[in-house]
Formats: sequence, structure tokens, C-alpha cells
Amino acid sequence: MRRWLRRVAVALGALVVLLTFASLAYNAVTSGREVPATKLYAGPFVRIDGTTLSYRRWGASGTPIVLLGGFIEPAWVWHEVGPLLARRHRVYALDLPPFGYSQRRGPYTIGHWARLVQDFDAHFQLVRPTLVGHSLGAAVVVSIGANEPRHTSRIVLLDGDARPGGGPGGWISDLLVPPWYTSIYRIATGSDWIFRRALKSAWGAGTPPYSNAFLDYWERPFRVSGSAAAFRSMLGHGIQGVSAATLRRVRVPRIVLWGAQDKVDSPEAGRRTAALLRARFVVVPSAGHLSLLQAPTAVARAIARFVGGAP
Repeated sequence: MRRWLRRVAVALGALVVLLTFASLAYNAVTSGREVPATKLYAGPFVRIDGTTLSYRRWGASGTPIVLLGGFIEPAWVWHEVGPLLARRHRVYALDLPPFGYSQRRGPYTIGHWARLVQDFDAHFQLVRPTLVGHSLGAAVVVSIGANEPRHTSRIVLLDGDARPGGGPGGWISDLLVPPWYTSIYRIATGSDWIFRRALKSAWGAGTPPYSNAFLDYWERPFRVSGSAAAFRSMLGHGIQGVSAATLRRVRVPRIVLWGAQDKVDSPEAGRRTAALLRARFVVVPSAGHLSLLQAPTAVARAIARFVGGAP
């Protein structure tokens, strides 16, 4: 038995060494994969609180609306909703770091994101804008609405209940050591198959438009310099959100919009959050978690009616 255990240990050790060398070789071959954000996105960019943020903008007049995406979502996800709202409003879509093309500079927390949004608004002289948060972004707009209500006139939660979801503790990042983590990150974030599966689960009725361009919009931001380290850092925070008490403190006008076929965050979760907020709950028919891409007209119309004036 002792001899057998020794052979197993030697075999496992050899496998670890082999995989480590293979990982090092793969990392060397793909070392040029991560590049500065400016090589992947033409802008615009703005410097806020020492962090270079990327954003998109539509419209030249009207009351301001600021759109915030969810986990791993670049501002591109608003490319249809934004122009519809811009018919009567000035609209901005912001990349919360480390998502999209914003600089990978933490901390990546609800509190820090909320401060960046407020200072972004101040930079562009956006007085009490409507804040719209999709998925994870919903927790950011709730945080501002509850803690800094003078910085927003109203908030919209889209497919996001704003509640924490637990997740691994800070110890998990200690296990994700180079070079293995780097290899896994590069393989996973460059895999069309993985993104197809993830997008399908976030879609409602029908099938996502799996064109090369559509997949590239999702995959390209993962090549921004510092992304691998940033996402490793985020793992220690788990699925972030706000407390029920914070939701109850919100007094600014608010509304909850939800895809009827959302399988990522269930409509029941949205209804519970709406009850805590004492807010109206509006269903987007046939849409899944990515309602802003799947039903942009319905989403834009619901937001515009809430703000005042149909798109």
C-alpha cells in the first residue's frame, strides 16, 4: 500500500509539473492578448477620481439619464435603448470598472462604483439625473438613491433585485495562482462556446444573434490590460448588493422593470425587491435577463414613461 501511494504521489506531482509547464508555455504564446483599452475602443473616455472611465453618449438636450450595466456588461449593451431615450433626453452609458473599457482600478465595490457615478455626473454637470441600473447596476443606483438622494431624481431597476447573493470569500483568490489562473482566464474569456452558452441562458424567447460581431462585443473587453487581475480581485467580494433596510430607505421615485422570462434573476426576486421599495413592478413580455438587448423598444418606452415623455 505504501509503495502504491508513493507511485500515485509521484504521478500526481509529475502531472502538476507537466500542466504548469504547459500553462507557462500557453501564457507565453498568448502574452500579447491584453492591450490598453484605447487599442480596443475609440472612446470617449474621461478621467474621474484618478480612474479613466469609458462611456457612450446620445442626445443633446433634455433631462439627463445615466445607464449602468451589470456584471461583465460593456456600455455597448445600451446601444439600442440609448438612442431611443435620446429623442427627448441626454443619455450617458457608463462602463463601471472592471467592465467594458474603463481602467482596471479598484476597489470593485458598490460604494466605490456609486462614488464614481456621482462624480461622473458632476463632471458633466448632470443635475439629479435619472439612474438606470441593469442587473448588478441596480444595486449601485439603489445605493445612490438611498444614501445620496440629492444626486438623483429617480431610479430604475432593470432585471436586478439589488440584493447580495453570497459567493466565495476572499480565500478563493489565494487558490487562483499564476500561471494556471491566467491560462484558465484567457481560455474561458476567448471561448465562443462559453459565451454562447451564457448568452443563451440570459435570453428569453428565441435565440441570441450569434454573429461574430455580437460575440466580439462581449469578448473584446476581457482583453483590456489588467482584466485578469481585476476579476480575480472581484471574486473575494462575492455577488454584491444592498440590504433590505437600504431598499426600504429609498424615497426618490423608483420603478422595477423585469423580463418575464428572466432565468438569471427570477421575476419573483424582482417582485420582492419592488415590495421592499414600495415600487411599481413592470413586466417586459417575452424578454429574459438581457431585456435591454432583446426588447429595447419596450424597455426604453417604460423608462421614458416613468421619466416623462415617450421616446
